[in-house]
Amino acid sequence: MDTALIRNLDRLDVPQIEAKYCESFGCQLRGLSFRKQIAGTEGLLLVQRHDSIINASIHMLGMWFDICVIWINAQGVIVDNRIARRWRLAYFPASPAKYVLETHPGRLQDYRIGDHVEISVSDTG
Repeated sequence: MDTALIRNLDRLDVPQIEAKYCESFGCQLRGLSFRKQIAGTEGLLLVQRHDSIINASIHMLGMWFDICVIWINAQGVIVDNRIARRWRLAYFPASPAKYVLETHPGRLQDYRIGDHVEISVSDTG
């Protein structure tokens, strides 16, 4: 399983997020569904082939808690972010995104629209 470390380059005091790197359709469809909670330093990074609004959309069906969703384009710029409420049908980014970071709702203010992020991927086994 690959892990991605996401660091906000515009806010160096913000703790990085360690996220599961998720490229496959099955992984993205399942997402965080049916989990009971997520820690403040963890997340799930959904990876698309290219920037898109439709492909970067998410659903919240099967979710037991709200999450912070951060949409990042291929250049590493945050193009949208918001709190996604549990059991809602769909959320779409305001602008095309390649990456969708799902994390703890308390992280919303740590990653703002226009911020630049660094995504480092490593294979953890």
